[in-house]
Amino acid sequence: MNAFVIIALIVGLAVGAAVAYLLLNNQQNSKVAEANQKIEEAQRQARQISQDAEREAENTKKEALIEAKEEILKLQEASQAEEKQRKGELRSLENRIMQREESLDSRMSALDRKEQQLSKQQSNLDRRSNELDRREELQTTELERISQLTREDAHNELLDRVREDTIKEQAQIIRESEQQIRAHADKTAREIVSTAIQRCAADHAGEITVTSVHIPSDDLKGRIIGREGRNIRTFEQVSGVSLVIDDTPETVVLSSFDPVRRETARVALENLIADGRIHPARIEEMYKKAEELVSQRVQEAGEQAAYDAGIHDLHPELVKTLGALRYRSSYGQNVLQHSQEVAELCGIMAAELGIDQISAKRAGLLHDLGKAIDHEFEGPHAVLGADLARRYGERADIVHAIEAHHADIEPNTVLDMLVQAADAVSASRPGARRESAESYIKRLEKLEEISNAHSGVERTYAMQAGRELHVMVQPDQISDAEATVLAHDIAKQIEEEMEYPGQVRVVVIRESRAVDVAK
Repeated sequence: MNAFVIIALIVGLAVGAAVAYLLLNNQQNSKVAEANQKIEEAQRQARQISQDAEREAENTKKEALIEAKEEILKLQEASQAEEKQRKGELRSLENRIMQREESLDSRMSALDRKEQQLSKQQSNLDRRSNELDRREELQTTELERISQLTREDAHNELLDRVREDTIKEQAQIIRESEQQIRAHADKTAREIVSTAIQRCAADHAGEITVTSVHIPSDDLKGRIIGREGRNIRTFEQVSGVSLVIDDTPETVVLSSFDPVRRETARVALENLIADGRIHPARIEEMYKKAEELVSQRVQEAGEQAAYDAGIHDLHPELVKTLGALRYRSSYGQNVLQHSQEVAELCGIMAAELGIDQISAKRAGLLHDLGKAIDHEFEGPHAVLGADLARRYGERADIVHAIEAHHADIEPNTVLDMLVQAADAVSASRPGARRESAESYIKRLEKLEEISNAHSGVERTYAMQAGRELHVMVQPDQISDAEATVLAHDIAKQIEEEMEYPGQVRVVVIRESRAVDVAK
């Protein structure tokens, strides 16, 4: 029974497999036939699309050819029109050139004719010139015969007369100019200067640079010198200042051209004396401390001076250099105080004239800047100060005023003249400066020497401490007109050859006397 069931199952499975195979085979054949139909249909459509595309491309090609031919025709027409236009322009240009050539030919012909005429005229002129020269020689010879004077004598006589007339006119012009200038300028200038002096509140006491140091007793001199001179050698090497120890009681002298270095040495020496311990190591330590202290004082002095003048944008190096003027003096007048006074005077006069006060104060404060470095570099202090100010970015007008305040260059601005005037007022006021008797006598001798060198001068007297020069002239050699010119010449020569505070007034005195004796 089981075997029959198994066989039946096997037979059923075989029949089912056969039926399934037949069904699958029939379905696959139908799908293949359907796919073949689709492929044929696609191929047919592709052929149709290809044919349509070919026809469309052919049409597009034909249209493009037609458009290209039309464009070529248009370009040909435009080129022909442009060519025709250019040919017309060339023909007109050729015509103008031909006209110009004809015009030039006619002008050349005219110039040739004029040149021939000028040659004839030049020949006539040369002939006439020769004739005039000959007649002039004849006239000159006749005049010499009539006047009994040679040409040179007549020429010299004429020059003498012209020179005499010119001197008179020159003296008259000088007098009139002086009167006009004094009438219009003296009053205003005096008002401005007097107002500035009255309003200036600068300290009038000039400091004197200290070069000597007081010591409690002469016993300290030996300790300062040290064993075999080692202390004094160390001090001089460290400070760069010469220490002079002589027989002057309770005093040693410091000698150096650098005022800041000399002040540093003075502070160091006083501290050493106060401390009592004097040996090489202590000297170096004390000098270093003194150097820092003096450097701080220099910086503070420069900052205070700039602040007092209302100037807040100075370069730090200029501030430091300005502060160094605290230890510099000129004829006993402290240069920093002098600079502050000049700045104040410049500001006051600038306000009276209606110009910039800050620029005037700035130029006045910096005008003697070169005196802080003139011991290190060669040249006038005005030029050195101007170079230093220019190096640290000062304006051109300030630099020019610094350089021109002693006429090292020609002053040509109001600011230049303000600084010159303020510098002269500050330096020449009573008690501002002192000078040695030797330099004072030399200045007076130089004034008299300049005056006596002029012809016609009989005697010269320097009056009022060299601020007035009385020149006595010989009346038979110098006329009144020539006296005016002589005073002007002497004053001009003094300005060019001498340096002096304030101004020098030149008075030429011409006196004629008639003397007789009753018997």
